[in-house]
Amino acid sequence: MTNRNQSGRDRRRVTITAIAREAGVSVSTVSKVLNGRADVADGTRSRVEELLDRHAYPRARRRGSEPAGLVDLVFDELDSPWAVEIIRGAEEVAHGSGVGTVVSAIHARSEPARQWLDNLERRRSEGVILVLDELTPDQHARLGALNVPYVVIDPRGEPDPEVPSIGAANWAGGLAATQHLIDLGHRRIAIISGPSGMLCSRARLDGYRGALESAGLPADAGLVRHGDFHHESGYVQAGLLLELPDPPTAIFAGSDQQAYGACEAARERGLRIPQDLSIVGFDDLSVSRWFSPPLTTVRQPLAEMGALAARMLLRMARGETLETHRVELATELVVRESTAPPAPHR
Repeated sequence: MTNRNQSGRDRRRVTITAIAREAGVSVSTVSKVLNGRADVADGTRSRVEELLDRHAYPRARRRGSEPAGLVDLVFDELDSPWAVEIIRGAEEVAHGSGVGTVVSAIHARSEPARQWLDNLERRRSEGVILVLDELTPDQHARLGALNVPYVVIDPRGEPDPEVPSIGAANWAGGLAATQHLIDLGHRRIAIISGPSGMLCSRARLDGYRGALESAGLPADAGLVRHGDFHHESGYVQAGLLLELPDPPTAIFAGSDQQAYGACEAARERGLRIPQDLSIVGFDDLSVSRWFSPPLTTVRQPLAEMGALAARMLLRMARGETLETHRVELATELVVRESTAPPAPHR
């Protein structure tokens, strides 16, 4: 006789979603029951409790003073050196604390987007670092029901004040990049920002506009483009900018990868960098110093962001209270060889 419930399902595989479906309630209601919330009707609470007992659903463990055994890192995608830097920082802290790491990549509206939470329930991870475009209400509720602390890195929108989050000084970085180009003498400065709906993209764009305004330069809407932070979008958007009747003499790319694409678009048109076109990136990925020419960029402390997220998680796993739920790390302009004064005829 195997250890199965009446419906024949392996008890270890029952999820909160399955409990909610069988009880005829929402995932958030199951979450409230698991967390001892009072705002659940007695009849509903009894029905959910009975199902939790029948399925031998593991209740949340009380956080102790011992460090967590596993920390999960969940990304939308991993095909970027940006993600690798965050993982490197988080793993260094986790390893130093005797904690293992599990890395998952999910893609919006796909099966893995559901699987990672199911897997999280089964292994009972003690904390999660999320680097996602969006955390859905269902995912939020399930994390709450599991009583699993989590930290969000670079949230897409305005961070929830109740959720610990880590970002970078994106506005200051955009300002510094654009001011550097202005100081070199550029007046036709374009920007290839990231997705318009992302908080970091908007902040970098606002910094760009702030620098132009301070210098008394017009903000030409035709010089503002949006990409997706990857090579291809930088290549495509830079190509469109360089085909304008009055093209820019400098481009501020919202990521190093977009800057690489912009450089390729310029080379295909016979332009030399930086003699004919200056380009600034954002991130300071490790390859940028070896790029040809070495890329001027805004250093975003990606590894430090991952490390800080891991430290915050381990503190929460030990039951400690965080002094603040929102941390922004400083950015820094790194000047290399992809920027120079504009050519005299420009």
